[in-house]
Amino acid sequence: MSERIGVYVCHCGTNIAGRVDIDEVVEFAKGLDAVTLVREYKFMCSDPGQSLIQKDIEDGLINRVVVASCSPLMHEKTFRNVCTRGGLNEYLFTMANIREQCSWVHVDVERTTDKAKGLIEAAVRRTRLQEPLTKREVPINPRTLVIGGGIAGIQAALDLAEAGKKVVLVEKEPSIGGHMAKFDKTFPTLDCSACILTPKMVSVGQHENIELMSWSEVEDIGGYVGNFNVTVRKKTRYVDADLCNGCGACWEKCPGTRVPRKGNVHEKLSIGPTTSIYIPFMQAVPAIPVIDADTCIRFKNGKCGICAEVCERNAINYDMEDELIEFEVGSIIIATGFQTFDPTPIKRYGYGKLDNVLTAIEFEIMNCASGSTGGNIRMADGSEPKSIGIVHCVGSRDKHYHEYCSRVCCMYALKYSHLIKEKIDAEVYEFYIDLRCFGKGYEEFYDRLLGEDVRFVRGKVAEITEVPIEEAEKGKLVVEVEDTLVGKVRRIPLDMVVLCTGLEAHESLADIAGLCSVSIGKDGFIIEKHPKLGPVATTTDGVFIAGACQSPKDIPDTVAQASAASSAVLSMITREKIEIESATASVDEDKCSGCKICNSLCPYLAIKYDEEKGVSVVNEALCKGCGTCAAGCPSNAISAKHFEDRQIFAEIEGILSA
Repeated sequence: MSERIGVYVCHCGTNIAGRVDIDEVVEFAKGLDAVTLVREYKFMCSDPGQSLIQKDIEDGLINRVVVASCSPLMHEKTFRNVCTRGGLNEYLFTMANIREQCSWVHVDVERTTDKAKGLIEAAVRRTRLQEPLTKREVPINPRTLVIGGGIAGIQAALDLAEAGKKVVLVEKEPSIGGHMAKFDKTFPTLDCSACILTPKMVSVGQHENIELMSWSEVEDIGGYVGNFNVTVRKKTRYVDADLCNGCGACWEKCPGTRVPRKGNVHEKLSIGPTTSIYIPFMQAVPAIPVIDADTCIRFKNGKCGICAEVCERNAINYDMEDELIEFEVGSIIIATGFQTFDPTPIKRYGYGKLDNVLTAIEFEIMNCASGSTGGNIRMADGSEPKSIGIVHCVGSRDKHYHEYCSRVCCMYALKYSHLIKEKIDAEVYEFYIDLRCFGKGYEEFYDRLLGEDVRFVRGKVAEITEVPIEEAEKGKLVVEVEDTLVGKVRRIPLDMVVLCTGLEAHESLADIAGLCSVSIGKDGFIIEKHPKLGPVATTTDGVFIAGACQSPKDIPDTVAQASAASSAVLSMITREKIEIESATASVDEDKCSGCKICNSLCPYLAIKYDEEKGVSVVNEALCKGCGTCAAGCPSNAISAKHFEDRQIFAEIEGILSA
């Protein structure tokens, strides 16, 4: 059957038509070999534009399609679906990008028009050589893996479980709850954090459709969308979860007291027992303690064992070991959250050297009613501060550390001012660059603080020092800051300083991203499939993201994204089958020398070596058709369907001939 190619040129409003002579391009396309129909339209992606293509296919006027418009990333799927609805194989369609690669990057209309002609001729020549490919579908395992048990993971797991789907929730800490479990109140409504979080945590622990694996880490992920193979390391607690009832006798009698937990410079601050056997906080789910083998006397010299002696249920087992658990899921939601910036490298702030310079998370723990201070604000010597400074943008909006805004810092700084004023009689200073109160009720919360006698100083803090003991203000912290509103440098003595540290990607995120074959941006967060149209999807089918693993965000946005991710998973699960890539690689076994170069090159681990045949074999279910193997094969034994050499060479010839 001879090729009858239809070329459709889009104006894209003035995005393309403003820099490309559409009429000249249309006349040029009419003269190309095998082109039997050329049309132009204001917006080809619109319903009328799509209808033009579909009707021409149904009427038998064309049997191949070229659309000259925007990026394939934006609308290739749109036009492939049009071809399918018209009865044409979707792989007989090609998209010429005359917007991002042409009109948006050039100014001269004549030269831009010539380039558009070249791109269209390249697409036409390639399309003549394209062959129909068969769609392939695989069944979907309805179970979902959620990695991370903060508020994002909790919300996503509950949404799926309530829809009747099985969920495995993996959390690396002994309890779910994440950072939110450490807070006393949340902005701007000042809800009790525990009051709104704990019921959700309990629901996760009790839900029949959720398998909670706390104190566990994902070690390996294989397989493909709909059929992922997961290996999880369940770390030993040295406590039998089936026997323990969380009575607390073990940590109450443990002699290994005052053990500082990771992330706490100030060991007096904690929201859970600081003994060697502990739970992270009193509302922990599950309420099963963990023995810290690094500090436990029993593991150091074998001389203790009090926790086992006082346990009436014989739940303590010092001989327990890690377990490796394997299971299958159909989809994955990454919800690993964030970690706060460590301000130690910013020497001028004195963190780690000056006792009364705290980070935001330490101040949160101090404020927490269930913490070691009972929610009382106290200095290192136990006295109540009379003046407190709150420094914004520590580690954020700083080219030396993180250029991005962490979004939550301004609001939690305002929350601190309110809580301080509510609890003690102290002067409060807010040192800010700009106040960014962007969310619902946020600006109103800021207005409320203006009436609470909080002193706002606009300027970046230069240095925090301690007054020598022999001077009149001995023991005070001195904040030096340029007040840009009055145009002078101020020296303000304070009792305590809180550093509003920014949010950054969790240290474990890169490893998780590697296991899931998703990309990390220069800011350390996971790159979404599309910043506007696919904010919860990733470039790896079946892997979704929720919460601060994508970017810094507050609790409402985190919960919303978690629900969006679970909705995307449900949409996939309910289809029961999912279409996988048809444009995959294939190996010519007669040419393959068995060198195994392609095995190490494949980013999707889709190629394995067949020992019996002595050749490499492509798992088409895993292959994404990226072409890396075909480009790297020294024997030219691998070809990429839909991207064969003859098709690529024809495309190059088309560009060069225009």
